[in-house]
Amino acid sequence: MASKTLRELAGADSSTASLASSTLVLIDYQNTYTRGAMELDGWKPALDAASDLLSRARAAGAGIIHVQHDDGEGSLYDIRQDIGGIHPSVAPIEGEPVVVKQAPDAFHGTDLGKLVDEAGNDTVIIAGFMTHMCVAYTSASAALRGNKPTVPADTCATRSIVDVSADELHRSALAAIADAYGVVVASGSELV
Repeated sequence: MASKTLRELAGADSSTASLASSTLVLIDYQNTYTRGAMELDGWKPALDAASDLLSRARAAGAGIIHVQHDDGEGSLYDIRQDIGGIHPSVAPIEGEPVVVKQAPDAFHGTDLGKLVDEAGNDTVIIAGFMTHMCVAYTSASAALRGNKPTVPADTCATRSIVDVSADELHRSALAAIADAYGVVVASGSELV
């Protein structure tokens, strides 16, 4: 039998986010994760789920913010090159801000917090690559700054590292988020 999460024990709000009253934060859906040395396990279904969620969020009038990692010229995350570009299936449209970050936490050293505050929604829906890094760090940071994060599991993906499979790492990261920082739902389709 599974133990109660820290959030359950504390009586934290476990309601599922509503698209119309949330800000969708799309993290690092960059080409580098779709091919080559950093290709993620399950990136295609996660990207398809994110594209569907983005479309529905736009239709609902949600705030939308894109986040892109940049490690500089010549890196695997070079935003000046195609490899570091946001995948076309979730590319920003006019009026949707793009935050450029250099750390796993998308709030660290960026104006993401200001943009989230300006959107006027306490609830943030966090979707992205990689589950155990930028999604986990940004979810924790969102909770610590007073936002209510919801993470749709099917919009996230990661890779195998050391002797831990991508699936184990993905599930462990989501469990840690659900334990201490936010609501985790199986699918973005649950968010209406």
